Amino acid sequence: MTGFSAEWLALREPYDRRARNAAALDAVAAAFAGAPSIAIVDLACGAGATLRAVSSHLPRRQSWRLVDNDRGLLVRAAEAARAAEVEAMPLMVDLARDLDRALVEPVDLVTISALLDLVSVEWLDRLATAIAARALPIYAALTYDGRVEFEPVDEFDAGVIEAVNQHQRGDKGFGPALGPTAAVEAITRLEALGYAIVQGVSDWTFGALDRAIQSELIAGWAAAAHESDSLTRAGVEGWLARRLNHVASGRSSVRVGHVDVFARPIRARRAAKSQSNNNSPSSG
Repeated sequence: MTGFSAEWLALREPYDRRARNAAALDAVAAAFAGAPSIAIVDLACGAGATLRAVSSHLPRRQSWRLVDNDRGLLVRAAEAARAAEVEAMPLMVDLARDLDRALVEPVDLVTISALLDLVSVEWLDRLATAIAARALPIYAALTYDGRVEFEPVDEFDAGVIEAVNQHQRGDKGFGPALGPTAAVEAITRLEALGYAIVQGVSDWTFGALDRAIQSELIAGWAAAAHESDSLTRAGVEGWLARRLNHVASGRSSVRVGHVDVFARPIRARRAAKSQSNNNSPSSG
């Protein structure tokens, strides 16, 4: 489930790709180095941005299950797979209701981008339990963590972002969303289930020339802030006008905090090591 337009996904994709944390992505690549093939399930795949960003880091023989509830985006994701010359199967699923259908075998890796901050704690628990039961690694990228920094600073910035972060906790189709706490909650649950974690920041950074995406974000944040009881409409509108003026005049820069996580089950590594020892000439 995405709920985002193809236009917005296309606008953000180059910034997403630039922001992805190198250490987390390197850990994904290292986990499957030398494997003859890999089967990936990409949850809430959108238009295929994760496939485009990750496929070159994985074994050449790849099979992707592209999962979303938007038929138009699934078509675009399938096109991305063809361009990358990898096998793919689009699968239309409402992840809020039918997660298990997305995770049927074969699966070697689960990928998610920009989703965990939209889901509820109950859904996160379902996901963590499901992948742990299958001893599956997961690469969860670009989870918003609530940090936003503006230049130049406006005295209204903090109030607007506080309202935005509260808005992020509303129901996005999965129940009350985790919002800015999602990455911490996911890491805590996966570690408790026996996962080793590689994590790192994957912040969006927008400069003076990145006017289109800054304008979209700022307008969206203002719309969210309008729903807050703590801010006046006039105050939010004034903030919006000042921020857009900074963007138009080339004076604006923005950093938006995100976190990438690669989580791999320790149990699977120990099992593999044990099997290797049992097969060695000196064993038993």
